[in-house]
Amino acid sequence: MLNIILFGPPGSGKGTQAALLVAKYNLEHTSTGDLLRAERAAKTPLGLQADKYIKSGELVPDGVVVGMIHNKLTEKASEVQGFIFDGFPRTVAQAEALDNLLAERNLKIDLLLSLRVPEEELVKRLLERGATSGRKDDRDESIIRNRVVVYETKTAPVADYYAKQGKLVTINGVGPLEVINQALCEEIDAVNTSTYSS
Repeated sequence: MLNIILFGPPGSGKGTQAALLVAKYNLEHTSTGDLLRAERAAKTPLGLQADKYIKSGELVPDGVVVGMIHNKLTEKASEVQGFIFDGFPRTVAQAEALDNLLAERNLKIDLLLSLRVPEEELVKRLLERGATSGRKDDRDESIIRNRVVVYETKTAPVADYYAKQGKLVTINGVGPLEVINQALCEEIDAVNTSTYSS
């Protein structure tokens, strides 16, 4: 089973690339944002817990998010060739919890693929996205720059955590979509011993 973390700051193209990789390698796209929305809509115990935090403007605690990831692994593990994690883990504590969840199933993270994009390019992309997406946080440059700072201080250490395990690969996230995707696929194919049909 192939398990990948797709990593990068807001606006680095993770969602776009994740969709392409899911189709090619038959992976389950695991986005914490999607999980939170699904669990809240279904009014599951974890969803109701998360709802309380979100409505009060607080971050959903690691325990709740990890519980949702656990449920997703249990539900989908027998149906797919692996998982691509997008937006998770966001902290080293979450990375350790993910490693433990996978180890319980004799699985592991194979690669952390980090998309590197300069801050000015991120700001430009997010402002462009904000013009069409309707997302308020993509329309305010100061909010965008703050999100990048939060990523660098809180989330970037996750890359160091996996670098110590020899699993970090940095990819240039600027350029044609196909070129970036090819670079990602080359890294995946290098660690992927099974062959999947596209």
